[in-house]
Amino acid sequence: MATAPRVRAPELKGRRWLNTGGRHLTLPDLRGRITVLDFWTFCCINCLHVLDELRPIEQKYADVLVVIGVHSPKFEHEKDPDALADAVERYGVHHPVLDDPELNMWQQYAARAWPTLAVIDPEGYVVATMAGEGHAEGLVRLVDDLIATHEAKGTLHRGDGPYVPPAEPETTLRFPGKGVVLDNGNLLVSDSARHSLAELAPDGETLLRRIGTGARGRADGPATAATFAEPQGLCLLPAHVSRLVGYDLVVADTVNHLLRGVRLDTGEVVTVAGTGRQWRSTVDDHAHDARSVDLSSPWDLAWYDNRLVIAMAGIHQLWWFDPVKRTAGMYAGSTVEARKDGPLAEAWLAQPSGLSVSADGSRLWVADSETSAVRYVENGILHTAVGQGLFEFGHVDGPAAQALLQHPLGVCALPDGSVLIADTYNGAVRRYDPETDAVGTVADGLAEPSDLLLTPDGGVLVVESAAHRLTRLAPGALTAAGASTVDGPRHRAERRPTELRAGEVTLEVIFTPAPGQKLDDSYGPSTRLLVTASPPELLLTGAGTGTELTRQLVLNDSVPEGVLQVTAQAATCDADVAHAACHLTRQDWGVPIWVVDDAADRLPLVLRGIDAGTGAGTGTGAEPGTGAGAGPGT
Repeated sequence: MATAPRVRAPELKGRRWLNTGGRHLTLPDLRGRITVLDFWTFCCINCLHVLDELRPIEQKYADVLVVIGVHSPKFEHEKDPDALADAVERYGVHHPVLDDPELNMWQQYAARAWPTLAVIDPEGYVVATMAGEGHAEGLVRLVDDLIATHEAKGTLHRGDGPYVPPAEPETTLRFPGKGVVLDNGNLLVSDSARHSLAELAPDGETLLRRIGTGARGRADGPATAATFAEPQGLCLLPAHVSRLVGYDLVVADTVNHLLRGVRLDTGEVVTVAGTGRQWRSTVDDHAHDARSVDLSSPWDLAWYDNRLVIAMAGIHQLWWFDPVKRTAGMYAGSTVEARKDGPLAEAWLAQPSGLSVSADGSRLWVADSETSAVRYVENGILHTAVGQGLFEFGHVDGPAAQALLQHPLGVCALPDGSVLIADTYNGAVRRYDPETDAVGTVADGLAEPSDLLLTPDGGVLVVESAAHRLTRLAPGALTAAGASTVDGPRHRAERRPTELRAGEVTLEVIFTPAPGQKLDDSYGPSTRLLVTASPPELLLTGAGTGTELTRQLVLNDSVPEGVLQVTAQAATCDADVAHAACHLTRQDWGVPIWVVDDAADRLPLVLRGIDAGTGAGTGTGAEPGTGAGAGPGT
């Protein structure tokens, strides 16, 4: 049987390097070590999950393994080199990062989704690619195999890696995420990069106390001993609920995949929901014991419909938590990452990251960051107020149907029924008025605003995350008259579309179980494939759900372009062991398509393993993922 040719890794080239002390790394510099290229973009929650998955692997194999983050941006703001440097610090990236603003490396390594891992052996050959998240166990086994092989060949060299830590900054806050106004007028802010909560005086500057040690961790206990991991959303409980449950405030402890309760008088911290494991299960509508259910990157919280609603950014859903009954469950969304309105169980969201409840309690406003949208829940239906989809964004005011945002992370409902928007990647605060169905710009020139706080005197504070501070808006800016109209740039996440011919096309999702695993059909078919299209007319046949990872599609020759939305999952278990662990790998792709004559009749997408169909390093082009990774089943 013929042996497949080995693929030489393309040389590493980009705009600049971070975390190397100014050194430009090349593949010859890395020869003798195992290298993992992590293709990521800092807006993507699944990319952030991979950063957390890689941390223990980097530590375990520090003398033989080098992880290099290749930052290949989706949003226009992510191309800003200063914004990338901020993100590298914000998320605790402790390995070299190559800035790839034009996606040249992305194309050279034939990446098709965020995140993607490419593994290079000590001799400089690409030995595996892995799309999505959830590959830690498979990666460890692959690294062990490569160590054994190359130690035997004499091609493995041990030693220190090329990472050079940057200087430690000195500011009171470091990348604050969300905040609340306490009953005494003080402000409580999630100091995300310092893994703690900071209580500030009403001036928004004077630090009064800190809850949490500042070290990354998940320990309960008093304020001076408790630990968090990149906390985000905060929500005060109604007084009658806090009296029953014994804590006053709930924290979305994002990277720990937990909800934590805090007693404000003492600063005592207790875990109230989550196991600390990331959710990788199947969608259901059941109530679960809150301490026994897995969560996934809870990002914000709001008290709505007599319970706590959670923006579960990691799986593109809203969940609920009942502090009194100590139960939790799913509230809205199917885990498919896209924008679709409708009944809550059928709606699609994309990394919801901000929540706020209208003054009358009827609407729950949602900042749906990856679709650059503001949406709302009312009477059991999810609606879109502003925003057009995963790939359309910009800074455009006016009628809501034409207005554009760029990755908003926060919303704040105002007493007059309008809503302020922390339009994060535009560095702006925007205002949407349901009465006029129009959007205006309230303030701009801000550094990644991530939340907005309404103060007792009617003022608004902006959590200006990348400036490490709170900023007060001018009072007149909150009215319609105070808002300006911006007709700024319109953007679309442009990646070279895949050219496919009209008529019958084969979609093939390539999946290779990780070393030591096998497909698991104990609870039914081990694989699942969902295909939809935008516009729907792009697909004449082939849309829908099935259990095979290969499907025949028929493309409409009268629709010249569109996006195929593909979701694939595979269940595996450990092979040949007494107590086999089960694993679920899932990936979403948004694949731009041009329908042209004499084009390809096959679309291969890699869920895990080596892409035998396209081959890394061939420069054959790439399509964007939707920011989703290997996560839950649907």
